[in-house]
Amino acid sequence: MTKDLTPSQLVVLGLIARHGPMTPYDLKSKVESSVGTYWPVPHAQLYRDPPRLAELGLLREDAEEHGRRRRVFHLTGAGHEALREWLADPTTPEPETRNPALLKLTFADLGAPGQVAELASAQAAQHRRWRDEYRELRARLDPHAPDTTARTRLLTLGIAHEQGYVAFWEALAADPEGTGEPGPEPGSP
Repeated sequence: MTKDLTPSQLVVLGLIARHGPMTPYDLKSKVESSVGTYWPVPHAQLYRDPPRLAELGLLREDAEEHGRRRRVFHLTGAGHEALREWLADPTTPEPETRNPALLKLTFADLGAPGQVAELASAQAAQHRRWRDEYRELRARLDPHAPDTTARTRLLTLGIAHEQGYVAFWEALAADPEGTGEPGPEPGSP
């Protein structure tokens, strides 16, 4: 069954499993504060997926009878089992990368001299900002929150990922005719 579920549906199941019953609006907020930085989910999708998952028996819907008439979705036993089945499979599809800077770098040799160094300097600065933001987020994690371990892992990976980009872009900015291969770390033999 999990092979038929979309990544956004798996996000919905995972967030409800971790945080308890949620409305689509609650899901939107949780996506923004968790997976949204590396797996954006359109807001409209977060309103379409829960009813679909309820039709499949993976969620149960309770609608408020009065007031705002919010739709609250709960994980069912089948939903929990589908999530476990997905998590038990260690394989994943190939990652998708759509990085506008890499696209520009592909054709940089067709541009004016100096543009590679400018692109590299700008990208190094951007990746330093992201790396530093991830460090701050990791430092501010609530040690008692149920997703602290998962978020720590992701932020640690994000920091390492951004540091790799910083090293590449800084090396390319320093030597725009080079390959971007970082030199030895300062103080290393």
